[in-house]
Amino acid sequence: MKIKNFAMPVLLLAAVNPAFAQSTVVQAVPAVAPAQPQATVLTLPANTELTITPNSEVSSKTMKEGDVFTFSTVYDVIMNGYVVIPKGTRGQGKITWRTGKGAFGKSAKMDLGFEWLEIGGRRVAVEGTHRQEGQGNTAATLGTVLAVGPFAAFVTGKSATVPNGMQLKAFTAESIQFSTNGVAPVLQQAAVLGASGVSQGTTPMVSAVASGDHAQ
Repeated sequence: MKIKNFAMPVLLLAAVNPAFAQSTVVQAVPAVAPAQPQATVLTLPANTELTITPNSEVSSKTMKEGDVFTFSTVYDVIMNGYVVIPKGTRGQGKITWRTGKGAFGKSAKMDLGFEWLEIGGRRVAVEGTHRQEGQGNTAATLGTVLAVGPFAAFVTGKSATVPNGMQLKAFTAESIQFSTNGVAPVLQQAAVLGASGVSQGTTPMVSAVASGDHAQ
């Protein structure tokens, strides 16, 4: 009975004075904004494998020792779900050694050395070599020797040729730092950092694959 007697005056006061009723309304608590994802700096280690191909045919017939050529990466290079080196990244190599084709079916040989990739507006050193030999004419030479003897000297080998589309292996010669936006690494792009730690641009967005793999 005491509780009812106490509640009655309060209800009467709220009915007579609406301001009193309004003052008892509980205020909503403002929603807390979710924390923004924090950028993270990761490092792609040196000696990371690259698959590359010449942008045009490299041939001992038209090139000599010291000549340069360009190449591009065949696959994306991905770390932790972020594309660090996208497919199509261009670089440069050089003919480091070459011999021409000769008599008696001797074919040409040449060594290709890989020098750098351009990533995020700067050159990143790469390393690796590939030796290419022309297909010999040993069988033809032997046949000529048996048939006409000294005329075998006029049978020459073939030029060494590396066509566009032929896949070669190279490796990064230095580590590459890049920043992420902290979001889950799916379809994400990585901002490669320069020597000063400033972003040097971003890579195109592509599907992510497991760390250490290539997207084909």
